[in-house]
Formats: sequence, structure tokens, C-alpha cells
Amino acid sequence: MTVIETKLKGCFIIEPTIFKDKRGYFFESFNEQKFNEALNLNSRFIQDNESFSTKGVLRGLHYQTGNSAQAKLVRVVKGKVLDIAVDIRKESPTFGQYISIELTEENKKQIFVPRGFAHGFVVLSDTAILSYKCDNFYNKESEEGIIYNDTTLNIDWKLPPESLIISEKDIDLPSFEEAIL
Repeated sequence: MTVIETKLKGCFIIEPTIFKDKRGYFFESFNEQKFNEALNLNSRFIQDNESFSTKGVLRGLHYQTGNSAQAKLVRVVKGKVLDIAVDIRKESPTFGQYISIELTEENKKQIFVPRGFAHGFVVLSDTAILSYKCDNFYNKESEEGIIYNDTTLNIDWKLPPESLIISEKDIDLPSFEEAIL
């Protein structure tokens, strides 16, 4: 496993070691001990989530607040997505900055999104299955978000706006400034 810290402190890209032969491939998608040692963390994931989406579906930008904040370990099982992590920690030197990474069934990369980040993704392939681990349980009352097309963040989603499929809930999210005040 190779771990790469991004420009956003505490946010990591994880590239697994993949063993391939004529039968196919094998890789360890998660090992708590190796994960915590490599990232110098003491995380415990307690909830796994999976979503299926079609091309152009954009989910996000979501986060949980207070005692319900969540860290996530995200990967794509099938297809290709553009995954976005936004640093919303006011005390952070990278507050208001984001990273984007293509997660695919081929590259098998994962992204660790720490607490204090907003997260979202858009599907770039015909369909995609995204799987992620959370270190805290979902709490509807603590759910917040930022509108995907916020002009302060200026995220390049890699698809034309007219091709995006977005839930009503996500279209009604506040701007970065409104959400973070």
C-alpha cells in the first residue's frame, strides 16, 4: 500500500498493492492495522455505505457537524467517478481549498477524507458503484452541505452543467460562505 498525503492536511490518497496473475487479481481493500500505521491514525470505521449511480449523477457536497462529524474512506468498486474533498476546517491553512481525484475500478485508488471536510462526487462512466467506510454513524439532524456550483470553491466537475443529475436536496444547499458562517 502506498499512501500519499494531499495538499490538504490529513487527507490521503491510498494506492493498494495489487497482485495480478492469469486468474485475475487480489488486493487488500482495507486492513485496520496497516491503515492506521500508514496514516498515523487511530481510526475505527463503524459504518459501510454503497451507492449506485448513472453518468452525470452528482452527489454532494455533504458533511456532518459536531459530534456526528465523519471521516470517510472512499473507493469505487465499478466505473469511474471524480471525487471531491473540501477542507472546511476554519483553523486550517487550506480552509476553503479542495482536491479532486478520479477513482476507478481500474486504479483501485481510495481517498481518506477526514472529519472537517465536505465530500462529493460525480459519475464519469455509464454507471458507478461507490463504497465508503465511515468512522461515525449517520445523523440526519447533523447533515449539512454546500452547493456543488459554489463560485468561491469554483470546482471543475469535468462534465457540462446541463448533463448533471442532482437531487432537489442538493440543489437547495447553501453557498460555501453561507454554510460556513
